[in-house]
Amino acid sequence: MRKAILRTALAAAACLGLALPARAGATLDAVKARGQLICGVHNGIAGFALPDGRGVWQGLDADLCRAVAVALFNDPNKVRFTPLSSSTRFTALGSGEVDVLFRTSTHTMMRDVTLGLRAITPYFYDGHGFMVRSSANIAKASELAGATICLVSGTTNELVTADYFRTIGQSFTPVLFERTDQALGALQAGRCDAFGTDASQLAAGRSSMPSPGDWTILAERFSKEPYGPYVRRGDDEWFDVIRYTVNALMEAEERGITAANVEQMRRESTNPDTRRLLGVTPELGQALKLDPAWVVNIVKAMGNYGEIYDRHMGPRTPVGLARGPNELWTKGGLHYPLPMR
Repeated sequence: MRKAILRTALAAAACLGLALPARAGATLDAVKARGQLICGVHNGIAGFALPDGRGVWQGLDADLCRAVAVALFNDPNKVRFTPLSSSTRFTALGSGEVDVLFRTSTHTMMRDVTLGLRAITPYFYDGHGFMVRSSANIAKASELAGATICLVSGTTNELVTADYFRTIGQSFTPVLFERTDQALGALQAGRCDAFGTDASQLAAGRSSMPSPGDWTILAERFSKEPYGPYVRRGDDEWFDVIRYTVNALMEAEERGITAANVEQMRRESTNPDTRRLLGVTPELGQALKLDPAWVVNIVKAMGNYGEIYDRHMGPRTPVGLARGPNELWTKGGLHYPLPMR
């Protein structure tokens, strides 16, 4: 009952844009004592978080949750996935229902400063787009003036779409849904002329359709959508564990450390930064209250960031997204891992 009351209060405050008090707490100690990480994820979108035929969650977000579990317990299975809708994800985190969100959640200023939560670090860069039926021969979003557009409630895409049509002086009719699969179903049924959301989710949704070739994702992008994990405000220790777990995956890729060679790199590398990252010297793990070999354990179990991306989002997957802005900065992308020293 108390949790339900708190969630209701948090939801009301979020709707009103009110700042919430800091909820300082030893999340790291609580998770370790429980022996399991509780991770909030999408309620079903290919490439990010979607149960496979055996009921095992697969996707970039799911594997980032597992990476945290490995950092804490050296066991990727010590995580419980909690599927959350766009409208409930932040209140679920604020109420303590989950320990962390890895749920296609854009890092925005207002979310970061008004919800009693803390956005951490981008792990995926995206942008708002529109998907239409190929037979409609629509090439630009401006051709959707007066159209009916499917949107998911509680997302930044509602505002982005409204802002775009306001900017071009045209109207549209929004049709809101709680879940992405509902919006996709309505689009296929002809209830909407287009579906507006982030391009990666459009690609993921299209990959699950019976005839993906019948659908076109327009080339234009109308927003910046950097996805990042969220935690409760006021717990810097837990913030640091999540931040540097994501960072370590990118740093490992930059240094050419993979699931296949991580043990050899730990034994043989003479590079001081690599040795520090892989726990030959223990200061990184000590600073986070983790095992000195926490990064070795993560990469052995999950691979580096690029390996995780390619497994779930890359060109050889049904989603089929090239790295683009999600490449490392050394290859023209936006991922620039912080120095691990």
